[in-house]
Amino acid sequence: MTDTIDTLLNLIQAARKAGADAADALMVSSASLSVGRRLDKPERLERSESLNFGLRVFVGKRQAVVSSTDMRPDTLAGLVDRAVSMARIVPADEFAGLADPRQLTETFPELDLCDQVEATTGGLIERARAVEAAALAVSGVTNSEGAEATWGRSDVTLVASNGFAQRYSRSRFSAAASVVAGSGDAMQSESEHSSTIYQKDLWTAERIGRQAGEKAVAKLNPRKVESARVPVVFDPEVASGLLGSLASAISGNTIARGTSFLKDSLGKRIFPESVTVWDDPFIERGLRSKPFDGEGIQPIRRPVIHDGYLTTWIMDLRSSRQLGLTSTGHAARGTGGPPAPSPSNLFFAPGRISRDQLLRDVGTGFYVTGLMGQGNSVVTGDFSQGATGFWIENGVLSYPVSEVTVAGNLRQMFLNMVLADDLDHRFGIDAPTVAIDGMTLAGR
Repeated sequence: MTDTIDTLLNLIQAARKAGADAADALMVSSASLSVGRRLDKPERLERSESLNFGLRVFVGKRQAVVSSTDMRPDTLAGLVDRAVSMARIVPADEFAGLADPRQLTETFPELDLCDQVEATTGGLIERARAVEAAALAVSGVTNSEGAEATWGRSDVTLVASNGFAQRYSRSRFSAAASVVAGSGDAMQSESEHSSTIYQKDLWTAERIGRQAGEKAVAKLNPRKVESARVPVVFDPEVASGLLGSLASAISGNTIARGTSFLKDSLGKRIFPESVTVWDDPFIERGLRSKPFDGEGIQPIRRPVIHDGYLTTWIMDLRSSRQLGLTSTGHAARGTGGPPAPSPSNLFFAPGRISRDQLLRDVGTGFYVTGLMGQGNSVVTGDFSQGATGFWIENGVLSYPVSEVTVAGNLRQMFLNMVLADDLDHRFGIDAPTVAIDGMTLAGR
């Protein structure tokens, strides 16, 4: 750790000597191992190791970013000179700049983000084999599109001329299967996956494979339905995308540009009073947890939506300065560019009724398990996407449905949400089952 920080400190000192008024540097060292199998035969075995760093320099209010994978001293010296030269000629940005030292975090919570167990090739091969075998064992599954198992670890170090110098590590294990049910024109495909920080938290191979197979079989012989205005229920995996749309609409960059349908909604009620949305960077083993953001500022656990009311934008330093506010600690960055705002672990607080009760309350409607296409507009809030799923009759899933489009406007969709209590932190942006009344279903 000390060697990495010292290397970046030396890089920043060199930038200052070359004429930069301020600078920061990010280094990401990573390793990964991935295997893929299909029909019990190996298809892919990949091992990669990389070291990337990015240097951002400021000359007054002008900034430039350079990046490389080459840490040789002569290469670094050339990059420093190029970065400072670039910064001298680009347009000034009055909102650019490092954090004031008083803004920097001084506490670093232990979030348990790195499993010290490194996956073995043999272990991953066996996991991928077992996942596919479990999927193929499901009655009605006729083929496999493959199974995979992966492991990865990244070490992230951030150093800046304002005095910040810290590092953290993150690991990731995952496994997935994709299979086909039926034959000829009646084939249906589906997949399932699990991704966790710790290997022991990963779903079992049997569960992943079985659920992939059962989902594919359940989609066989879909029907078409008439166009109608009906309640639409979103499966948790799909409902998380609605939360992603909210995050995009309240991003500081979008708000500063005035290109969000929610740009005038701060402090206003945009969800039912029963709905709260949390952003929590401190979930232990959370997929989007972090002890500090990409600018050295500590994020905090906060309700983005509290009892239906929008309480905050998601901001980094630059967007907060544009808006005359304070950074919320949401800066995310890679080595090749400047920071930008992004949520941490974002999730709906669970509702108060079970999924089964929610379906019973709906009675008749459409249950969405998959969405296709890019039909959402952050500017207008318009929502329209191709969908697959199941028709709901008498409060239960009755038969599969395909070739339909669900449409509405996110502003009204948010206001009409009813949440079930089945929240599961699987993706980093998570939702329970969500019902929305009065959506348009375009069928035959």
